[in-house]
Formats: sequence, structure tokens, C-alpha cells
Amino acid sequence: MNRHPELLIPAGSLEVLKTAVAFGADAVYIGGEVYGLRAKARNFSAAEMREGIAFAHARGVRVYVTANILAHNRDLPGAGEYFRELKELSPDALIISDPGLFMIAREVCSEIDIHISTQANNVNYKTFQFWQKQGAVRVVTGRELSLEEIREIRDHIPQSLEIETFVHGAMCISYSGRCLLSNYFTGRDANQGACTHPCRWKYAVVEETRPGEYLPVYENERGTFLFNSRDLCMVGHLPDLIAAGVDSLKVEGRMKNALYVATVARTYRKALDDYRQSPALYEANLPWYLEEIEACTNRRYTTGFFYGRADERAQIYEDSTYVKEYTYLGTVQESGGDGFCLIGQRNKFTVGERVEIMRPDGRNTEAVVEEIRGERREKDASGERSVWEPQESAPHARQRLRVRLSEVPEPMDILRRQDS
Repeated sequence: MNRHPELLIPAGSLEVLKTAVAFGADAVYIGGEVYGLRAKARNFSAAEMREGIAFAHARGVRVYVTANILAHNRDLPGAGEYFRELKELSPDALIISDPGLFMIAREVCSEIDIHISTQANNVNYKTFQFWQKQGAVRVVTGRELSLEEIREIRDHIPQSLEIETFVHGAMCISYSGRCLLSNYFTGRDANQGACTHPCRWKYAVVEETRPGEYLPVYENERGTFLFNSRDLCMVGHLPDLIAAGVDSLKVEGRMKNALYVATVARTYRKALDDYRQSPALYEANLPWYLEEIEACTNRRYTTGFFYGRADERAQIYEDSTYVKEYTYLGTVQESGGDGFCLIGQRNKFTVGERVEIMRPDGRNTEAVVEEIRGERREKDASGERSVWEPQESAPHARQRLRVRLSEVPEPMDILRRQDS
């Protein structure tokens, strides 16, 4: 079967959802204010979810809502009401891992598709067959699977049952994301959406009969990061994923900003479209994909378990910091005929500075900041109005600005600055 996989992009806010749609997502997954595994993400209120779903659907993009916590008894009483709210909002699917929540969702909103989260430890074809018999239309593979194992699963399940696989983003040190470190150290449960990422901290090795005696595990003077994995990146291996029978390529990152989402979505979108047009075109443009994806904030890249058991090259032992190539300055909200664009500013920039306009179609255009005007609200007899005052720099995050650039941007273009 000739499959053209879906590109599934994360969104932790309404702004990021719109960015994901503009930059090439086929589908977006979001979390509500409860029952999702990213409690620290801004997440969506019911009103924002309604607006986001309408925005995506108007542009032919699907929206999936996560409800993938491992539910305790205390989580069950409110689940029915939450699913009734989602039924009214009409997302395209729910992402669920817990059988109890699955049962409640089936009872309350049976018309909404259910996808089984990677948190359910889906690593064999019998598990896929089980969930298909319960009524699921898609199952997300465990990240521990190789491409050969995924191919074997595809051979043993109905063609109608979809396989979704993570292809980009942070890798969890624990089996299918089932981690107790955060709960143990901080009381914040990763399986309830409150992970504090202690896998990124420094650790030492102590033999049990020698308490206080740290064994010499030398990496560098800053410490040893035993559990700190590299980020997953499969943009250079899309033909193998397609050949294995994957239906949806999932990007991790509901905590990420609009620049990250735009960069990843645009890169994978072009790679998928190029491959669909011609495998030779995909091969020819491979250097561009890799260059663009390196510009994205990352912990250095690995192919994870796709080509067999991960070795020491999948870990980062010397530090826990990200590689950061660009700073996100803001997203263009409006572009007026007077040469000014309206942006929601995110980081400081100044008049005279050289920036880059990142466009959804793949172009990156250099531009000089010629003028910045900041918004001040004032009241008079006729009501409240905006006054736009010239300023030399934009140091205040989330300020509304009118900016004139040497090149004209369009709405949803992103302004970024290359870091030295």
C-alpha cells in the first residue's frame, strides 16, 4: 500500500496552533486544561480550543486532543463531563492511554475517533489488534521499537488501523515515558503531566557498601549526565518510515514556542512533499532539511531505536544544555499598506539590527529593522485608542509592536535572529 503519511505537530497554545497550521501541519495535537500529560504547558481553555479547531478545520487541518494521563480514582468522576465538553467542540480524535478513560470516552462521545497514546506501551502487534477490537482507529508505537518491528506490526494488523510514530523531539529516558524520577524527587508525577525532567540533572555512581564514596565516572569538570538523551530526528530517513507502513509522523514538543514548531513543521513538510513528488528530489534536498533542522533548538540528534538498540551515541554525557541557533523575535500578525507590520514581540531587538523573515513556503529573507513603534493605550472622550510611539529597541516581552522592515513580511511569517 502506497502511504502518504500525515505530519502531526504539537501546539501548547492557540498562537502555536496557528503557526503549526500555517507552516505545514496536516494535523495538530493539543491539550485541554485537564487530563493531558503536559500540565506545565499553557494548554487550551474551552474557548481557545473552539477557536483553534475552527481555525484548523477551515484550512483542512485536523485537531487531536490529548487525554492521556494514567488516571487515578480521583480523576474518574470529572472525566465524563470533560468528554461531554469535547463532544460539543468536535475535535477529530482523542489521544488516550488509560483503559478506564477509554471506556468513558466510548460511552460519552463514541462518534469521536480514539488514538491510543504511546503511554499505553504499544510494542507488539497483538496490542494493536486488541485496541482495534475495542474501537481505536490509531495506535502510537512505543519509542523503543525498531523500524523492523514496526514493519512486522503493519504486516499483522488491518490496513485500516493506523500506525503513528514519534519522529522528532525529546526522548524520555524511561520505558515509553513511564517515569517515577520526577515523582520521587519532587512529588510531581510525570504520568499525571507534571514531569520536572530530573533525567537532565547531574548524577554520580555510589556502590551500596561504600556510602558517600563517589566512583570515578569521568566526563568533564561540570558533572556526569547519565540519563540525558539526545533528541530524536528522522527527517533524513523518511523513506524508511514510509516503507515500514507508518501513517502519521509525530513531532514531540507541546512545551515549545512558535519558532521551534514553525522550523520543524516547515522542514518535515517540504521533505514529505519532495519525497512524494520524487525520491530523487528528496535526496537532492537532504542537505537543506538537515541544515534547517540544525537551526532548531535541540540537544543534538539521534535516530533513537529505529535502527536497533540505542548505544552511547544516543546520550549526552558532558552537559544538559540545548544547542540554540536562532532567537524567536515574534510572529507577524498583520501587514499594512503603510509598510509597517504588527507583531507580537517575544525577545529584544533594536532599530538597525539585521533579522531574518522565516516564511511558510521555505524562504528565509534577510531584512533590516528600520523603525519600531510601541503601543500605548490612552483614553479620551471618544473612548480608548492605541497610540504608536517610536522606540529604538523592543526590550519588553509580549509587547505589541508596529515594525517597518527593509523587506515586507506577510501575516504568519516569523521574525528570528541568528545567534552569534
